[in-house]
Amino acid sequence: MKTIKKLGVMSVAKLQAAIGAVLGIFIGLIFAIIGTATKLTGQPAPFAGLGFFAIIVFPIIYGIGGFVFGAIGAWLYNIFAKWFGGIEIELEK
Repeated sequence: MKTIKKLGVMSVAKLQAAIGAVLGIFIGLIFAIIGTATKLTGQPAPFAGLGFFAIIVFPIIYGIGGFVFGAIGAWLYNIFAKWFGGIEIELEK
């Protein structure tokens, strides 16, 4: 068994930012499709005005959030790993 004793805060933050941005693209696409569909049918719906603007805004918001919370999570992991030990994993050559 090997133990992960410490995480690189910036490397985790960058990875979480990239994952968040990709997730934001998909969620932005869903909002754009729903917003466009509700505008075409004339039905009132919350956030219908976002439309294709969501494809730009959501990846930015999710990317920033992923970076911030990824950094906080890695920092907290490093603190708790000192107190309780890290995550044990089994590696194969």
